[in-house]
Amino acid sequence: MDLLGRAPPGASVGISLSTDGRAVETTGGGWENPGTMLTATPRAPACNWHVVVPVKDTRHGKSRLAPAGALRTRLSRALADDTLSAVVAAVGAARTWLVTADTGLSEHWTDVGVHVVPDPGRGLNAAIRAGLAQLPEGPARAVLLGDLPCLTPDDLAAALGTGGCAGEWFVPDEEGSGTVLRGGRVIVPEFGAHSAAAHAGQGAARLELDLPRLRHDVDDPQSLAAAVRLGLGPATRVALGLAVPPGPDHRATSTG
Repeated sequence: MDLLGRAPPGASVGISLSTDGRAVETTGGGWENPGTMLTATPRAPACNWHVVVPVKDTRHGKSRLAPAGALRTRLSRALADDTLSAVVAAVGAARTWLVTADTGLSEHWTDVGVHVVPDPGRGLNAAIRAGLAQLPEGPARAVLLGDLPCLTPDDLAAALGTGGCAGEWFVPDEEGSGTVLRGGRVIVPEFGAHSAAAHAGQGAARLELDLPRLRHDVDDPQSLAAAVRLGLGPATRVALGLAVPPGPDHRATSTG
C-alpha cells in the first residue's frame, strides 16, 4: 500500500461492516450499496439535531496529508464532501451548518440546502463558535469534525441517539485524546490537541462508542491508509483514484 492508501493490484483492503441494509465495504474496498448512504428522510430526527461542521479552506487544509497543490486540495475537499453527505443524510440539509471560507465547498452545499456560515479565520474553535451562534434557540446541537470520510449516516444517528439531547457529551477519536463529536445544549468548543480531556473537564460525558467509522479522522498519510482499509466514502475514493462501483451517488441531493 502506498503513502495515500492505494493497495497493490489484487490486494484486499476492505472489510464488511454491516448486514442491516447500510452500505457495505467489500473486500475490494468498494461500496456494495452506496445508494443507501443517503436518503431524503433524516435518520436522527428525535431531538431535532442541528449539526455544525467546520471545514478549513481546502486550498490550505491538511498540510500533513500531501504536498501543497492540486492533490491535497482535492483530498481535503473529498474528505469534507463525504462527511457532509453523511450528516445531511442523518439530520437533513436544513439542520446542517457548514462553517468555511472555501468558495467551491460553500456553493455546492448551499445548492444542496445546507446552511453556510463564513469562517472568521481565527482558528477551529472560533469557526465552531461562529456556527453555533447561528443556530436557532432550543434544538439540540452538535459539532462534528469535517474530516471523517468513513462516516455513515447510521453511525452518526446512533451517536446522536446515544448521547441524547438532555445532557452534555462527546465522542473521542479512536486514539482517545481528541474529539470527533461534541453534543449538548451548551457547547463550549475546545477542539484541538487534548480536546477529550478539555471537554471532560467541562463536565461532558465521554462516550466510548464502538463506531470506528465515526471515530476515525484523517490528518496524515497513515490515517488515510487506515481509512482506506476501514472503508471510504465515494468522494474520497475518487480523489485517490480508487474505483467506485456503479450505483446512485453517495452525495446529498436532498434539502432535508
